Order: sequence, then structure tokens, then C-alpha cells
Amino acid sequence: MTDPDTSIGFLMTDVSRLLRRNFTRRAQKLGLSQGQWMTLFRIFRQEGVKQVTLAESMEIQPITLARLIDSLQNAGLVDRRRDPDDRRAFRIYLTEKAQPLLKEVQPLLAETKEVALAGFSEKEKTALLQKLSHIKQNLLDAECLSPEQATDRKINKDD
Repeated sequence: MTDPDTSIGFLMTDVSRLLRRNFTRRAQKLGLSQGQWMTLFRIFRQEGVKQVTLAESMEIQPITLARLIDSLQNAGLVDRRRDPDDRRAFRIYLTEKAQPLLKEVQPLLAETKEVALAGFSEKEKTALLQKLSHIKQNLLDAECLSPEQATDRKINKDD
């Protein structure tokens, strides 16, 4: 059995959860839940994304996302627009009202990052980001391969 303290998957999951929890604690004065923040950040990164695609990328059920978007729309922070190419689909956009909130949250994100990377030199921070980006790319590349091809690729890289 894999030791969770030395498993990259367990460690990355724990770090991700703790980052979100630390940020959410700092941002709770702004009145949004963790799910609402995650949705806003995803929309910011993918302005005009289809609602179904957003649910897939967040790995949540479409009905769960629909409720999150409903609450953000009721707060005036996002707007649903019909997809011109698919009348059954909606695309999600940030509103003007969301812009000041996203600016207000920047220092809180910076504080969370500062706490997470305390004790790291600038060189170590850069190296960590490069390594995480490399891991991300490896996993994205592997999604295009069958499990056998991904295993063969790993073996060939090690040669």
C-alpha cells in the first residue's frame, strides 16, 4: 500500500485542499463560498465557456454547477448567454460587477501564496512552478494515450 505521506497524488490533493481552505478563510469577508470562488476563477480563466464544459473541467455535476451559477447570477457577478451555435447550451461570462471583486481578492490570493511558499527562495519557487507545470503537461499528454502507451512512454523516457 502506498504511504500517503510520500505519494505525489495524496500530497498534491492535500496541498490543493489546504490552499483552497486557507484562501476561503481569508476571503470569507467577501461573502462567497469556496464553490462560488472556484466557479468565478474558472470563468475568469475561460470567459464564455459553455456551462457543460465548465462542469466537466471543475469535475462537478452539471446540476451542482447550475446552482452555483444561479447564486452568482443572482448576485450580479455572472451572466448566462445562449450559445449562438447551440440553442440548448449556455455560455457563462463575468459581469462588470465581478471585476472589482476579482481585484479585491488579489491581495488575499497573494497572502495565501506567501504563506504556502514561506521559506522558499525565489529560485526554489521558480523551480517548483516549473516542475508542477511539467507534471501537468505529462498528465495532459498521457490523456491522449492508452494506459499501455503511457506506460511505454514512461519506460522509454527512463532509458
